[in-house]
Amino acid sequence: MDPDHELFVSIVDEGGLAAAGRRLHISPAMMSKRLARLEDRLGARLIHRTTRRLALTPAGERLHGDLRAILASLDEAERRVSGVSAIASGPLRITAPTSFGRMHLAPYLQPFLDDHPRIELRLDLSDDYVDLIESRADLAIRIAADPGAGLTARRLAPNRRILCAAPAYLERFGTPRRIADLKQHRLLAADGQLPWRLIGPKGPVAIDGHSHIRTNSSEVVRELALSGSGIALRSLWDISDALAQGDVRQILPDHEGSSDVALYAVQLPQANPPLAITAFVDFLAAQYALAPPWESRTDRTGLP
Repeated sequence: MDPDHELFVSIVDEGGLAAAGRRLHISPAMMSKRLARLEDRLGARLIHRTTRRLALTPAGERLHGDLRAILASLDEAERRVSGVSAIASGPLRITAPTSFGRMHLAPYLQPFLDDHPRIELRLDLSDDYVDLIESRADLAIRIAADPGAGLTARRLAPNRRILCAAPAYLERFGTPRRIADLKQHRLLAADGQLPWRLIGPKGPVAIDGHSHIRTNSSEVVRELALSGSGIALRSLWDISDALAQGDVRQILPDHEGSSDVALYAVQLPQANPPLAITAFVDFLAAQYALAPPWESRTDRTGLP
């Protein structure tokens, strides 16, 4: 591969010229000169230069994706020759939503690493929409209706969402009997989560309004619901333990969140993705193959 191509990939993977220069033992001035030379040769700007962050142009995104695929193929070719192609190894950077990562990824990481000791794992948690190129993540766990255009996505599990409230709230304000009753109740949702899009016996319905307490944190919404502050729409993976223990109760069970939202493992398109990525995706798929752990608790929650 052209040395300037490798330099460009290093700049993207390291998040900037200075970090890539340290990795390649090249001065920042020479890094900038070689990047400019590559852009001149291609006749296209690859990177927007800002003081705060690296931002790829559309041409840069396309080139980076193509070069990563080439490097992955070269790496696999070397592994086949050396006889270690079946061993997953190297760095693996994963990003996931905060609550889901804490509850349903972190407890399973050590068993995965026991099976794949040569993988160097990093887990970053954020409730923001994480750009795979900007964050230099290998894999993103997303809970969404659309995992992202132009990406490779594997559906891991459904994402049932139910309306629920703490017994203390229901005793104080009463239990809604009809979906229209929600207009008279205190709703809890993080910024951007309303309106709720539900599916009921008569089809889709949207519930709009304002959160009784405003917050940018979905985890805070969960704690507010548990404390009796209002009614929330929560994913079963997040609330099934509280349901089983009676800390919250499902209300209006004939209405649930739209079923098009699901759990996905998302990565940049590659012809031959590193074995570390495919091993982790396969590991997660196996965890949820028959029924996700949170679904297996439904017998104790009274859910249908």
